[in-house]
Amino acid sequence: MDQAAALYIVPTPIGNLADISSRAIEVLNQVSLIACEDTRHSGKLLSHFGIETRKTALHDHNERDRAQWIIQKLTNGEAVALISDAGTPLISDPGYHLVKQVREAGFNVVPLPGPCAAITALSASGLPSDRFSFEGFLPSKEKGRIDKLLALKEDPRTLIFYESPHRIVHSLESIVATLGADREIVMAREVTKTFETFLSGPAADVLQQVKDDLNQQKGEIVLMCHGHRTDSESDIPAVVVNTLKLLCQELPLKKASALAGEIHGIKKNALYKYGLEIGL
Repeated sequence: MDQAAALYIVPTPIGNLADISSRAIEVLNQVSLIACEDTRHSGKLLSHFGIETRKTALHDHNERDRAQWIIQKLTNGEAVALISDAGTPLISDPGYHLVKQVREAGFNVVPLPGPCAAITALSASGLPSDRFSFEGFLPSKEKGRIDKLLALKEDPRTLIFYESPHRIVHSLESIVATLGADREIVMAREVTKTFETFLSGPAADVLQQVKDDLNQQKGEIVLMCHGHRTDSESDIPAVVVNTLKLLCQELPLKKASALAGEIHGIKKNALYKYGLEIGL
């Protein structure tokens, strides 16, 4: 049975081909067209599963223009699937502009659950997973990288980054310089693949391990950093203080403390006490 005219977001394996779902295979077989980040790369995956559906390239350089062509296919009653080279489309991969335009054109966008390197790595990291922020790739240039990390320095959430093997040492050096040598981090490499490894510990220690072992400078990498820790009730991150002050302009301190605490993951009693100390 053919799929209804819609755009299907189909995750593909990030390493182990057995991780593809039966529903993903069904959808990829039944749609009229598969939009791929790289048709040659995806062609190998599709061939492995005997999928012969027509392919078209959709990447960062042609996405905006290609979106209108795909919308015309949907208008004609065709179903289209979107896949990336690996993992869930749109997560540090093309697809945002296509999805936005398809929804604005009034067509359904149907997401399928499936592999995602960031979530898979986080689940095995041992870092807090109740609140986290996925930040994609760090800037390639040192100044941009440092500025980005400084902006995140006091974020209490677990931070997740993707990194390329040729920049991993530079990024770890930037993390040590900005977040601190003692910041707890986990580096997941080649997740779900044969040579999967997890390195964890203080940032300076992980950096040294990566420098000492060239194998750790190869493959697909997910970097995860423990969020900013408050050492005492009076050590409130500046971003939290700013939120508390803004909320106090409209709300009583007690309500502002509860709301700011919920936003930033800080105990409301600590914020309330701090607010009293500074006269809010």
